Amino acid sequence: MNLRKCLAVLLFVVLWSQAAALNVHAQNYSTIKIFLDGQEIISDVSPYIVPKVDTTLVPLRVISEGLGAAVDWKQSSKSVTISWPETAIALTAGQTYALVDGSKIALGTTVTVKQGRVMVPLRFVGEQLGLQVNWNQSEHTITMLSGGLAELPPSEPVDPVAPAEPKPPVDPAFPLPPLDDNGGGNTGGIGAGLRGAWVSTVFNLDWPSTGSFGNKTKQQDEFIKLLDDLQGMGMNAVFVQVRPAGDALYPSTLVPWSAFLTGTSGKAPDYDPLAFMIGETHKRGMEFHAWFNPFRATTDTKTDKLAVNHVVKQHPEWIVKSGSMFYINPGIPEARQHIIDTIMEVVHQYDVDGIHLDDYFYPSGGTFGDDVTFRTYNSKNLATLADWRRDNINEFVRQLGESIHSAKPQVQFGISPFGVWRNKALDATGSDTKAGVTAYDSMYADVRTWIKQEWIDYVVPQIYWSFSFTAAPYGTLVDWWANEVQGTDVKLYIGHSPYKLGTAEAGWQNAKEIIDQLSYNTSIKEVSGDLFFSAKDLRKNPLGLLQALTVYYNLN
Repeated sequence: MNLRKCLAVLLFVVLWSQAAALNVHAQNYSTIKIFLDGQEIISDVSPYIVPKVDTTLVPLRVISEGLGAAVDWKQSSKSVTISWPETAIALTAGQTYALVDGSKIALGTTVTVKQGRVMVPLRFVGEQLGLQVNWNQSEHTITMLSGGLAELPPSEPVDPVAPAEPKPPVDPAFPLPPLDDNGGGNTGGIGAGLRGAWVSTVFNLDWPSTGSFGNKTKQQDEFIKLLDDLQGMGMNAVFVQVRPAGDALYPSTLVPWSAFLTGTSGKAPDYDPLAFMIGETHKRGMEFHAWFNPFRATTDTKTDKLAVNHVVKQHPEWIVKSGSMFYINPGIPEARQHIIDTIMEVVHQYDVDGIHLDDYFYPSGGTFGDDVTFRTYNSKNLATLADWRRDNINEFVRQLGESIHSAKPQVQFGISPFGVWRNKALDATGSDTKAGVTAYDSMYADVRTWIKQEWIDYVVPQIYWSFSFTAAPYGTLVDWWANEVQGTDVKLYIGHSPYKLGTAEAGWQNAKEIIDQLSYNTSIKEVSGDLFFSAKDLRKNPLGLLQALTVYYNLN
């Protein structure tokens, strides 16, 4: 048996032995707090964990509050229907499956009634509605973001389980292909070799820890360990969130220091975190992409603790409240230029390999009060509010791309949109999917135009579903996006969701799902690399994923 066959056998053994050995016991917590877009949701019935299936049940109002979803509970049949713009979810007490737009999807548990409150499985319902849900093991908190899976959806496992201690990363038996040596990271792009991880700073999800506030050494040690872990498992690029919400993790003349860095909005650390992170990343021959959340101004509606130079206080006329967050209004040209200026600070002053945007454009749920702005700034006389909103985002993307390429042509500009552009039912050229949220219709992100006009250098659709997820199958979406970039110079990277491994959603009960996705990508010539959401979820080694990745990367 040759070496390649041996490695293939080893990959099979790693995947299936890890699945067989998995024996995770749920813990019941007396208090689990829930936050929606930074706002705590109070309920007289606490969320709880169903033993053996490790699924968190939450009151139905947690799902519907702040999103505007219609909820219809029928006591006679003990069934609930949750309606969203393009999605209808039907769940019935006692049934271990749900109907999503008529399609039957298995559930890990069933709807139940506790103390007069309807309790539903959080992950399943949340993701059908486009929520990103994060579980904080140490603090017993669930954090939900309603702007789609942006932090990209974009998150610690929703169903709280006492995770096993992650095993130390195994060094690959064979070295990764060297990156181009052009003064730091590979600013020309690394093609099919791109293996990246998103590093979220919002809510301190990946870095830095809340315990490191005010401690330069601890923050730096944490980032060094994060890089070592990621490189050890085969990653060669990081996408670090440097603008979580109208703020910065670098010294800016335009926006305040982020509270996620120091604990206080506007409070400066005693070092330049961005310069440090870029230096450490390039020292390892890895790429550093600065990730910006462009239009989210805050993570809640509290303003008393914001720095005086925060955009909410300096330009209240630019701000729109939607749900329980403040957004910078994309319809105001001066507001868009302000965001471009903050990004260009980084382009001009730092040796970044790329500028990266997530899918937070217009919020995908709730109302967004911009009727007056539409009438005031509709100089092109566009017929509908939806077309005008898409044009606003198009102008932002075009102008930002031109600014970046003019200043530093070698810096890549990429965007990570929601994984479904449009459903075929609404647009014959869309994907054969039944997503309740789409980039084009829900977030007003006309990604097709960005690609065809080549305003961006790469696109990373967040395809956070398995091959067996009927509403949005992985293979169907990869094929669709590959067709979109054909004939252009726009690279296609695929966003993966290791945070779902071990959950009840279809297809995520074995690490083989991720390996199968990576293998599928190699058969599509347009796919130039892969990104994983997020760093902490890789480091947890869910279902033995790290060992499987190590063997897979050595085979390929």
